Amino acid sequence: MGNLFKIGQIINTHGIKGEVKVYPLTEDVNKFKRLETVLVGGEEKKILGVKFQKDRVILKIEGIDSMNDAETYKQKYIEIPRENEPELPPDTYYVSDLKECTIYDTNEKEIGRIFDVISTPNNDVYWIKEPKELLIPVLRDIVLDIDIKLKKIIIKPVGEWQDED
Repeated sequence: MGNLFKIGQIINTHGIKGEVKVYPLTEDVNKFKRLETVLVGGEEKKILGVKFQKDRVILKIEGIDSMNDAETYKQKYIEIPRENEPELPPDTYYVSDLKECTIYDTNEKEIGRIFDVISTPNNDVYWIKEPKELLIPVLRDIVLDIDIKLKKIIIKPVGEWQDED
């Protein structure tokens, strides 16, 4: 479990006064309004202003005062310390923690490591890329146990819930 959470990535400049356009990596974009400081490329910076534009966040960050300044921050991540995040309710996990987990079936066969978690209207889906690409619906009758401390998730054998190739 990492000590920092990536909550956004600077994807472009916005205007001539040093604002940056951020792709949010958090479901709660209003979090940006509640933050006073963030880490940008590992440097602590104050947030001076927050606006929203479609599915992006526009930030005015301390020390970024021109379009040229903002250009140097493109592709950098905006992070916050993990301890600033709230305790999650039972059976709820941060995606960053899940992405450190390896999935096994009940026969102890290793299925693979979670590459990403895809949110869908009905349920999340674990995306395994290697050794074989697989999408695992996060449903109680498929995902049987999640142990974040051991970085281990147990599922029903794939053949029981999906036709195997």
